[in-house]
Amino acid sequence: MSDENTLPVESIDQDPIEAPEPEKPRKFDSAITEGPLSKAVWKIAWPAVLTNIFSGLQGWVDQILVGNLVGYQANAAIGIAFQIFLFVIVFVSSVFIGMSVLVARFAGANEPEKVNRTVYQGFLTATFMALGILAPIGYFAAPYLLSLVSHDADVIAEALPFLRIMFTCSIGMMMYFMLSGSLRSAGDARTPMVLGITMNVLNLILSIVLIRGLGPIPSFGTVGAAMGTCIASGLVGAYSLYKLYNGSWVVSFPKSSYKPDWRIIRQLFKFGLPAGFQGIAMNAGGLVMAGFMGSLAQGKATQAVYAVCYSQLFLLVTWSSNALMGASAAVAGQNMGAGKPDRAVTAVRTSASFGLAGAIVVGLFFFFIPEQLLAIFGMTEPEVVKIGVELLRVLSVSGLFISMALAFTGGLQGTGDTKSPLYISIVSQVLIPVGICLIVQNIVGLQPIHIWLAILAGHFTRFLLSFIRFNQQRWRDIKVEIHSTAA
Repeated sequence: MSDENTLPVESIDQDPIEAPEPEKPRKFDSAITEGPLSKAVWKIAWPAVLTNIFSGLQGWVDQILVGNLVGYQANAAIGIAFQIFLFVIVFVSSVFIGMSVLVARFAGANEPEKVNRTVYQGFLTATFMALGILAPIGYFAAPYLLSLVSHDADVIAEALPFLRIMFTCSIGMMMYFMLSGSLRSAGDARTPMVLGITMNVLNLILSIVLIRGLGPIPSFGTVGAAMGTCIASGLVGAYSLYKLYNGSWVVSFPKSSYKPDWRIIRQLFKFGLPAGFQGIAMNAGGLVMAGFMGSLAQGKATQAVYAVCYSQLFLLVTWSSNALMGASAAVAGQNMGAGKPDRAVTAVRTSASFGLAGAIVVGLFFFFIPEQLLAIFGMTEPEVVKIGVELLRVLSVSGLFISMALAFTGGLQGTGDTKSPLYISIVSQVLIPVGICLIVQNIVGLQPIHIWLAILAGHFTRFLLSFIRFNQQRWRDIKVEIHSTAA
C-alpha cells in the first residue's frame, strides 16, 4: 500500500534515469511543517499573546479612567456598547476566518501566488462590508440596539456616542484584523505583534489625553475612548495598506488583476460565514445575558461588574487562549496543506495544554485576591464588590474550560471545519446559559450568581463538544482549492 503523502514518480520517453525536478524555493517558514511542534505552536502564539496583553491593557486604561472620572455607569456603558459592536463586526470580519483557512493551506503547500490573491480578495470584501454596510446601518441602529440590553438612561446616554463612533470609523481596525490573520496564517507572527503594540501604544496615549483632557484639548470622557481607538487603528491600517502594495512582507497584494475574483470570494464566504454566524451566536448569547443582568434589581452594578471582570480581567485568560487558538489554526492549517494531518492533531493538543497551564495560574489570582483586582478599577462599593467577587471566583474555574475549548476551536477552523464551531457555539453560548437563566428566573427568581454559573456551564459545554468533535478527525477529508491564475 502506498503512502498517501508520497508523490508518484513518472518517466519521460521510458528513460530509466531521470533527474529529479528541482524543489521549488520555499517562501514560507518550514519550521511550522517540520521539527518540534511545541516550538512551532509557541512561535506563532507568543507574539499574539504579547499583542493581546497590550490590547487588553488599553481596555483596562479605558475602564479605569472612565470608572474613576465618570463613574461605574460609564464602565457599564463601554461594556454594553462594545458587546454590541463585537456582535456586528464579528460577522463582517468573518471573511478573515475564511481567508486564514485558505492562506494557511496555500502557505503549507508553498503557493505564494494563491496566498496573495486570497489576501487581496479578502481586503476588497471586508472593505465593502465595513464601509457600505457596517458604518451606515450601525450608526442609525445604535439607539435601538442599546435599548435591547439596557433600560438605564444614564448608561445609554454614555454608550450611544461611543457606539456610533466605533461603527462609523472601524475600517482601520478591520485592516489590522485582516492583516494579522493573514500574516499569522502564513507563519509570520512578529509583524502583527509590532503593528499591534504600536497601535495599542498610540491608543493608550490618545485615550489618556482624550478621556481626561490635556491643555487646550477638552475632556471627552467615554467618547474619548472610542476616538482614541479609531484614530490609532486608522493610522496603522493606512500604513499596512502601503506595505501590502509595496510587497515587502511575506504576504502582499498581487501586482495585477485588482478586480474582484468571485471564485475566491465564494471560497472566503464558504469557510468564513460559519465562523461569522458563530460569532453572532456567541455575541447574541452575550447580549441576552447582558439583558438578564440589566433586568435585575441591582442591574447597573451587575453590568458594570460584568464589563470589568469578564470583558477586562478575564482577558488575562483569553489573551493567551485566543493567541493559542490562532496558533492552532495556523499550524494545523499549514500542516494540512503540507499533507501532514497527524502533526495537525498534535499541534492542537499542544496548544490546549499551554492554554490550560496559563488558565490555572490566572485562576489562582481570581480566586484568592478578587477584592484587590476590583479595586484597581475603582470598584469599592460593597454591593459591587460582593457581585464582583462571586463572578471572579466562578471565572477562576470557567477559564480552565474556555482555554482548552478555544484551542480545539482553532484546530477545527484551521483545518477547514468552520461549521462545527458554529453549532457548538449555538448550544454552549446561547441555549445552555440562556436556558438556565430562563428556568431559574421563572422558578426562584434570578440573581447575579445564577448568571455567573450559567456562563460556567456554557464554557464547560463548549470545551466538551469541541474536544469530541476535533478528535473525531472528520476534517481530514476537507479540500481547499482555487485556480492557479485569476481569470
